[in-house]
Amino acid sequence: MTTPVCTRASNAAAPATQTLPYASFSSYMRARQPVLLRTARSLTGNPSDAEDLLQTALAKTYVAWERIEDHRALDGYVRRALVNTRTSQWRKRKVDEFACDELPEPDPVPGGDDPAEQQALRDAMWRAIMRLPARQRAMVVLRYYEDLSEAQTAEVLGVSVGTVKSAVSRALGKLREDAELGLVRK
Repeated sequence: MTTPVCTRASNAAAPATQTLPYASFSSYMRARQPVLLRTARSLTGNPSDAEDLLQTALAKTYVAWERIEDHRALDGYVRRALVNTRTSQWRKRKVDEFACDELPEPDPVPGGDDPAEQQALRDAMWRAIMRLPARQRAMVVLRYYEDLSEAQTAEVLGVSVGTVKSAVSRALGKLREDAELGLVRK
């Protein structure tokens, strides 16, 4: 006969009304999570990283819950866990920069296009788009920059699909005839 290693797994048929070992921890966490999350955000600057950091700090707090004598000082304990965890993350980060004698040259762009020329074309394109009437500009941006279908564009703007097709066609015609774009493309 074998002895189960995980007692929770062997009690899987137990009723779902079991309470957490530390109900006071659950109530503390629910009540203070928004405040502690703001602290974590100030330490990380990224909402996703802040959520991960807070979860790690709360896990450390949960493990030490029985050892914490003064539950009125819990915020300080969790904030210290946040700072210590973030400091450990900073220390563990890998730095991928190495000093070298020569600066590496970027690989040539396929097709021989100069990045400066590509940027000049992008800038000229945006200036040409900004010269379009507002309705045509909105349709071109939604259709080609946001990559929406004609039906999606029509739905967003509250017009028919035919209106989108004709307005985009007129806008593209104006862009083809734009003198500034013609100069940049040559």
